[in-house]
Amino acid sequence: MRKSDKKLDNQIVKALTQVCHSALEDIDGFEWLTHTVNFDNFPESLKVVCIFDRNAKLAHYLKSDNKDSLTLMITKSLVDIGVELKNAQNQIELDSEENCTLYHGGNWRKRLA
Repeated sequence: MRKSDKKLDNQIVKALTQVCHSALEDIDGFEWLTHTVNFDNFPESLKVVCIFDRNAKLAHYLKSDNKDSLTLMITKSLVDIGVELKNAQNQIELDSEENCTLYHGGNWRKRLA
């Protein structure tokens, strides 16, 4: 990773950490988020995964009036650091601890690969 990539990744982490703190307070069932990126194909390769504790809480969030709040928070936070997602609908994914346990034995590294 180039020095400039590392600096940008640190900015992304900082921005997403702020989103995470807000989401923990405001969204029932939200637990954490992470991102993956290949800087050789940036920003198209940037992917943010938002994790809920259970599928029921995720389903409730998706049916709520606030179902776009995570996407809005993430895109705004990234725009504030100069990163524009080309296709937020495909670059922001929602998942659950329950799904990871069911399909990948709780191994997030394998699930995100």
